[in-house]
Amino acid sequence: MTTRNDIERVLWKACDSFRGKIDSSRYKDYILSMLFVKYLSDVTREKRSQYMEQYDGDERRVERAMSRERFVLDKESTFDYLYENRKDTEIGQKINVALSHIEEHNSGKLRNVFRAIDFNSQVDFGDVKEKNATLRNLLEDFSELDLRPSQLGSDDIIGDSYEYMIANFASDAGKKGGEFFTPSQVSELVASLVKPKENDRIYDPTCGSGGLLLKAYKKVPSGKVAVYGQELNAQTWALCTMNMFLHGVDDARIWQGDTLANPQNIEDDKFMTFQVVVANPPFSLDKWDSGFLSNDSENKKNGKKEKMNASLDVWKRFDWGVPPSSKGDYAFVLHMLKCLDSAHGRMAVVLPHGVLFRGASEGRIRQQLIEMNLLDAVIGLPANLFYGTGIPACILVFRKDRTDDKVLFIDASGEGNYKKGKNQNILRDEDIKRIVDTYEDRETVDKYSCLASRDEIKENDYNLNIPRYVETFEEEELVDIDEVKQNIADIEAELAEVQAQLSEYLSELEI
Repeated sequence: MTTRNDIERVLWKACDSFRGKIDSSRYKDYILSMLFVKYLSDVTREKRSQYMEQYDGDERRVERAMSRERFVLDKESTFDYLYENRKDTEIGQKINVALSHIEEHNSGKLRNVFRAIDFNSQVDFGDVKEKNATLRNLLEDFSELDLRPSQLGSDDIIGDSYEYMIANFASDAGKKGGEFFTPSQVSELVASLVKPKENDRIYDPTCGSGGLLLKAYKKVPSGKVAVYGQELNAQTWALCTMNMFLHGVDDARIWQGDTLANPQNIEDDKFMTFQVVVANPPFSLDKWDSGFLSNDSENKKNGKKEKMNASLDVWKRFDWGVPPSSKGDYAFVLHMLKCLDSAHGRMAVVLPHGVLFRGASEGRIRQQLIEMNLLDAVIGLPANLFYGTGIPACILVFRKDRTDDKVLFIDASGEGNYKKGKNQNILRDEDIKRIVDTYEDRETVDKYSCLASRDEIKENDYNLNIPRYVETFEEEELVDIDEVKQNIADIEAELAEVQAQLSEYLSELEI
C-alpha cells in the first residue's frame, strides 16, 4: 500500500532536483503538476486493466468504457510514456505536449490549468543539458510512486498530500508562498463557524489554492454542496483547480481574475448569492482600486490623480463607503456581503486587526455594518499563525438571519489558547473547539469573551478593538509591606554575618 508518508517523502525528494536552481515559489508548479499527471496516469492504467479483464480484452469496448470515465488520457499524455522517454533530448517539449493534451481532452474540468507551466523553459532550467538532467531526475523520483486507487490508503490521500506540499512551500517561501495558503487549522475554524449544510452554495472570492473552500466542502459528508471561487493569480488558480480535482470536487467553478474590479460570479446580469462565504483576502491590499481607475491623463482634474468613488462600481458595493486605496480589507468585506444570501447567509472572513479600529471611511463602513445588524462576532486569533507574517489576525463573522443586535467578542490570543511553535504558532483541536463552542453559546466568559450590546458598541464610537470589551488583565497579588521589610532585614543580617566570617578567614590567612 502507498501511504501519505510515502508520497510526501517522494515529493520532498523531488524538491532536491530543483533546490539551488529555481526559487521554491516557482518549482512548486513543476512538482505539483507532475504529481497530478502521475495520479491521472495511474488511475487510468488501473481502470484500463479492470475493463480489459471485464471485457475479455475487447479493445473497442474498453475504449468506449474509458471514454465515459471521469477524465480522458491518451498514451502520449501518460506518465509511463514520459518516463520511457526521460532521456530524450526533447523531454521538456514532450511533457508540455502531454499537458496540452490533458487540457484538450478534459476541457470542461481542466481548461488552461497548465498554461503557466513550461517544462521547456530556458529561464527556469538553463541550457538543454542542465534542463534534461533536471527533468530526468524528476521523472525518476516520481516513478517510485504507485498511485493506483487500489494501492492508496484513503480516497483523500492524494489531495491531502497535495495540500501538504502547498503548505510546505508556503512555509519555505515565506510571504510569497503564504499569499496562496491559509493554515489548515485556521481554515478548519472558519469552516466550523459557518457550518455549511446540504444544498448550500459555498463561495470564496480570494480562494488561493482552495484549502479554505475544501474545508468548508468537507463539513457536508454527502458532498451535496456547490463550490465557487475566484483567484487573481493564474498559477495559484491552476493549483486550486487541480486541488479541487484531486479531492473529487469535479464540479467546482473556480474563476480567474480580479474579484473586485472584475467579479465573475455574475448570473443574469446580477451577482450570484451564496449561503456560505469564507475568505482570507490579502491583508490590507494596496491599490485595490486600480482596476476601477482610468490610466488616461485626461481623467485627472487640476493635476490631481483620479480617486476611487462609489459611482465607478457598477455593482454598487461601496455605497456605505469607499475604503482607502492603501487598504482593501473592507472592499472585500463589502463585496462578500453583496454576494451573501439574504435569508440564510453566513460569512466568516480572516482580516488584520486594523479593520476593528481604523477611522475615516473604514470607521463609517464599520458603523453601517453594525447598524444594519450584520456583524455577529469578532474573534481575535493568536499572533504568528500565518506564513510570512507575525501580525495577529481576527475573524469577523456576519449573518443575515440574526435574531438580536448583540455582537460576541472572543479573545483567543492569550497563552493557553494555542500551541507555541518554533517558527509558527498552532491552533490545536481543543482551541478550535473552545472558540466554536463559545461562539455557539454566545455567552460572556471571564477573560475570554463578551456579548456586547449595540449601545455599548455605540458608546465606544463603533470601535471594535477587542480589549475594549474583553478584559484580560490579570490582577497582581497585593504586596505585604511588613513581610517585605522583614525579608530585607533578614537578608541584611545574614549578609553581615557572612561578611564577619569572611573577615575572620582573611585575618587567619594574614591577608
